[in-house]
Amino acid sequence: MSKVELKHIDKFYGEAHVLKDLNLTIEDGDFMTLLGPSGCGKTTTLRIISGLERPQNGVMLIDGVEMINAENAYYADPAKRGLNLVFQSYALWPHMTVHDNIAFGLKIQKLPKDEVDRRVRESLKMMRIEQYDGRYPNELSGGQQQRVAIARAVASNPKLLLLDEPLSNLDARLRIDMRSELQRLHRQLGTTIIYVTHDQTEALTMSTKIALYRAGELAQVATPMELYMNPCNLEAADFIGNPRINFLEGKAVYENGKLHVKTNIGEHDFDKSLMTDQEIPNGEFDVVVAVRPEQITFADATKPGAFPVKIYANQPAGSETLISLQAGESTFIAKAIGLVHYEIDQDVYIYIDPDKMNVYDAKSTNLIKRAVI
Repeated sequence: MSKVELKHIDKFYGEAHVLKDLNLTIEDGDFMTLLGPSGCGKTTTLRIISGLERPQNGVMLIDGVEMINAENAYYADPAKRGLNLVFQSYALWPHMTVHDNIAFGLKIQKLPKDEVDRRVRESLKMMRIEQYDGRYPNELSGGQQQRVAIARAVASNPKLLLLDEPLSNLDARLRIDMRSELQRLHRQLGTTIIYVTHDQTEALTMSTKIALYRAGELAQVATPMELYMNPCNLEAADFIGNPRINFLEGKAVYENGKLHVKTNIGEHDFDKSLMTDQEIPNGEFDVVVAVRPEQITFADATKPGAFPVKIYANQPAGSETLISLQAGESTFIAKAIGLVHYEIDQDVYIYIDPDKMNVYDAKSTNLIKRAVI
């Protein structure tokens, strides 16, 4: 296992400032996913860690050993960093069998033949593709080729495994299967994994930590549950979640250790213990209340806290139903499991647990009231 520390990393491509004073620590044994939209700097970070790119400023350490010191123009050779990289493309030798593709790097290390064969067998078994040992890449499906590429990467027992959008070329069903395999692989090996993706489902389902990028900067580093339940600002909240989180405009005032919030779905008081360390404006100020669609439940009118709304639209989608609701001028979405039907303009009551609400300062866009996990 390896600990990776990136300190004050700057990367420019001409005039474009791609990474801006990046500071990120990846602990031993983490499955750290670098998440964000295209062009935000996540792949550039991976390439800097691997040695394929050199930053103009900053320091990188692996297990406390300096691998990059841009000020001194020191960049350790990639071969000395104890890592392997799996690309989006499989990069398999077409004229070599699966066995020989995996063995190639081990032979370069001049390991004994028995040791090479043992490691090839173990990596094939780990990725559940032992039966394809003698086949060539063009005889395999995309998912099988990706498993071979990963088996080749783990065969050398790297302390650090870097994965650059390895599942993006696979269909939806294969991606689900490969997410399961990568989870098992991480648990078996205990290797530190750094994984790049723009797919939030991949990030939320596999990671121990997620680093969310925004235009070359880190917006938030947190566990998947913390990132999902308490995005640090409105932009992060809008990015995470499918269907999207609901935003409801409101007014708030902070008095006597309580935050009083009023929106089109009612009024709520929040205790100081739920507040973040963000500065709260004086007097009444604009807020945005954020609620996940699955946190909205349909309730009886007699339930304390139930609120009347109208059905705006009903969208059954097989395993779930998305229901658009209207309260005053606000329209938002609830998600119900299974097939549920409501008539358009039907009057219903909903309930939202106040503990699950996020409250953001509309001006700064920062989170000021956390959801309870």
